[in-house]
Amino acid sequence: MKQDQLPCILIVDDERININVLVDLLKNDYRTLVAKDAETALKRASAMPRPDLILLDVMMPEVDGYEACRRLKAEPLTADIPIIFVTALNDSGFETQGFALGAVDYITKPISPTVTRARIKTHLENKKAREYLSNCNQMLGRLVAERTYELSVTQDITILALASLAETRDNETGNHVRRTQQYVRLLAQQLRHHPRFKAFLDPQTIELLFKSAALHDIGKVGIPDAILLKPGQLINEEFAIMKRHSEYGRDAILAAERALLDSGTGDQTTSFLRLAREITYGHHEKWDGGGYPEGLRGEAIPIPARLMAVADVYDALISRRVYKPPFSHEKAVAIIAEGAGHHFDPDVIAAFLAIDQEFHAIAVKLAD
Repeated sequence: MKQDQLPCILIVDDERININVLVDLLKNDYRTLVAKDAETALKRASAMPRPDLILLDVMMPEVDGYEACRRLKAEPLTADIPIIFVTALNDSGFETQGFALGAVDYITKPISPTVTRARIKTHLENKKAREYLSNCNQMLGRLVAERTYELSVTQDITILALASLAETRDNETGNHVRRTQQYVRLLAQQLRHHPRFKAFLDPQTIELLFKSAALHDIGKVGIPDAILLKPGQLINEEFAIMKRHSEYGRDAILAAERALLDSGTGDQTTSFLRLAREITYGHHEKWDGGGYPEGLRGEAIPIPARLMAVADVYDALISRRVYKPPFSHEKAVAIIAEGAGHHFDPDVIAAFLAIDQEFHAIAVKLAD
């Protein structure tokens, strides 16, 4: 091995004779650096070439080895360098103090060449193994991050593809899916500190709600064209069929959840699908129990569905349909405000009224 490829040992001792003994012992197998006091040792340990191991005398004037060790371990550049104390002190109390400060070993003077070489070799191998594991962990972390990002992008694209499938069945919805996603996230962020919602609306859940909202009408793929695309009001029998889109969506997502659970897929995917299922199945429920498909009332309606209800109704009101012109933002807000405590959770409406202009901005930006 070339000289500049050999491990580097920093020898710290205030006695020149002790330095010479260690240099003579190690010079054929290691590069050696020397320092006669702690301050010089601290500078050399931080400079290049950085030592792979430090042999540190305990009893030195001004700054002793214990203080030098403490400073070395406090600095990020030198904290991982293994330190072996070399000392004439033969007392378990001194050893305990040294180990508490971060030293890896003790060698007593007069040194034994065989013991000294063996311990240096052992701790250098340990250091190399730690560095190898650290590099592996960093590489694994990068690979996991890359894979997680790829899965997230794939998930997002798949969600949009599925949502677009439903959207193509009803060509009047345009950017409805994208707008309602944004509305749901706005509402969730506005409510995240509210006493009734803060335990549920953590940052991860808010992001999952944003993604889940895209699937709220996925069940419409199961509704016949004659009903879904009818240019006018539905009769009672037709509306009964239309209402089943929430069940169709729920059943499709539930089947996906079960398949993922059977395959052992992680919690994040199943959590996302659970939220999507609650939104798809429950966003037509009403606070007073007058909605569908189950006529749930009040707190029995899942939070994701309550948020989606406001987002969906607002967007329906401001959008053009074959059976109605678009309402103004102001009229839509007034209609929704009247529904507080009847159609909608009153606290969700209070949050909506506090940020209705942000809803309007999204509607303008993502207009059909």
